[in-house]
Amino acid sequence: MAGVALSAGLAAAPGWAAPHPLADSAVTAPKAQAKPTAVQIAGDFPGQKIIVQQAERDDLFNRLLSEVNWLASTPPTTSRPKADKMGPKFVVTVLAKDKPTQVYDLYPNAAGGPRAYRPAKQPTGKKSAGWFYGRLTMSESLRLSGVPLKAKPDVVSGGIGGGIGEDVEAADEMDAVENVNHVLADFRRLVLLNTAVLVVILLGLAGIAYLIRRRV
Repeated sequence: MAGVALSAGLAAAPGWAAPHPLADSAVTAPKAQAKPTAVQIAGDFPGQKIIVQQAERDDLFNRLLSEVNWLASTPPTTSRPKADKMGPKFVVTVLAKDKPTQVYDLYPNAAGGPRAYRPAKQPTGKKSAGWFYGRLTMSESLRLSGVPLKAKPDVVSGGIGGGIGEDVEAADEMDAVENVNHVLADFRRLVLLNTAVLVVILLGLAGIAYLIRRRV
């Protein structure tokens, strides 16, 4: 009876409440990872560092992010290339409000195709290190961001070209102008070819008419 009375007293005591069953889980729930807001490129080039902000160049930011974002959870797909076959290295860091969240080493000119390396030491914790085959667009994405690399428009949809540091919108405009120039050049060649064929036909007819007149 005393135990029952004690329980009743605790239940009726003012200001006392039973712990909520979801309270502990809410406290221990992992924080959602902050969304990326910028991509930083570091390497052996003038300035040695480029930062592409999403707020300033959204298309280019998304393009760069797509080059590395998939590496976070993908198992390695290849082994380390030979040192003399790797080409220049560029360290790409994904930032969330100026805080690094992912770091990768990119080798756009590696023999056999672009390569990417995921270091074991990541800003958010340790991960398994590994090598990957990079996307064929890696070199162009870096170039359009300002990295001094040779243009490779043949691997980019739409044939983007242009100078170093050119953004995607400007490259698209230049590509449209180049397409118009190509169409006009083809049209001129077609007109010249048709004119030449017409001249040959007329000369042939004139020759035939001359021979007929001589025989008559």
